[in-house]
Amino acid sequence: MGNERQLWLLRHGATEWAKNGRHTGSTDLPLLPEGEEEAKQLAPALTNHQFAAVFSSPLQRATRTCELGGLGQQRHIMDSLREWDYGDYEGITTPEIRKTNPNWTVWSHGCPNGEDAESVQQRCEHTIAIALAAPGEGDVALFAHGHVLRALTGTWLGLGAAGGRYFQLGTGTICILGFERGQRAIARWNAPTNGLF
Repeated sequence: MGNERQLWLLRHGATEWAKNGRHTGSTDLPLLPEGEEEAKQLAPALTNHQFAAVFSSPLQRATRTCELGGLGQQRHIMDSLREWDYGDYEGITTPEIRKTNPNWTVWSHGCPNGEDAESVQQRCEHTIAIALAAPGEGDVALFAHGHVLRALTGTWLGLGAAGGRYFQLGTGTICILGFERGQRAIARWNAPTNGLF
């Protein structure tokens, strides 16, 4: 596919911890009812598009979003799409962390007993390589999580995983990474599905 294939990034629908800002890495939370509705709203845009491959994080909030978005039959689990490993900061909000580490960000400091940006970048590079090499015609859909998808975007643009700090990403949204005249670019970002597709 060279520089024609696009990567469609789908962040899962809302969960309890996503709504209240708690870092949710390996904790396997279900979607809230509103998160299920967000996922269903992805279906018209996704089912009318040709995908060569569909990959999902193994965590249920991502796999369920994929199913409700209409692509569950095509889904393959990709472990490198797991959310950032927050280690000791799992389930804790940024304001709570900053009480003891005032300048902390996941992008600059990483997580004790978890991952830092460098290790996440290696996963993102692996994910991108697999997505671009997937056989068949069409684009590739990636169902995953806020921080890892932002890190993947930073990696795509040559900013490194830490470049993900520049991108806000809501639940149940569509982002598209592609090419502009042979250069990697963002074709669409943080798009809700209400009338934009």
